[in-house]
Amino acid sequence: MTTGPLLHMPDFSQLLQLGQQVQGRLSQMQTTLAQTSVTGSAGGGMVQATADGRGVIRSVRIDPSVLGNADAEMLEDLVLAAVSDAQRRAEELYREELRKATGGLPLPFQLPL
Repeated sequence: MTTGPLLHMPDFSQLLQLGQQVQGRLSQMQTTLAQTSVTGSAGGGMVQATADGRGVIRSVRIDPSVLGNADAEMLEDLVLAAVSDAQRRAEELYREELRKATGGLPLPFQLPL
């Protein structure tokens, strides 16, 4: 008496090999992200913040014309906006690289940047 079709179970060694391949891709992705730069800007480019692909801010550039203004609060807001923009762009880059590394498969956990 049969109870239904037999389910095909993947070979454990195949699963292990797949896991190692994904781990290698993720490691390469982390290296790529660390070497990639994204730039965010505010105030029409008067303030720019550059981050690596993980979102770590590497530099801030302020157009000298902004310094003629004595409005420190505006400058602080522009720097904050540029940093936020750079970090948003880095997160987009991270998600795209992660999608490439995993072949678009959703992961059951969040990977750190």
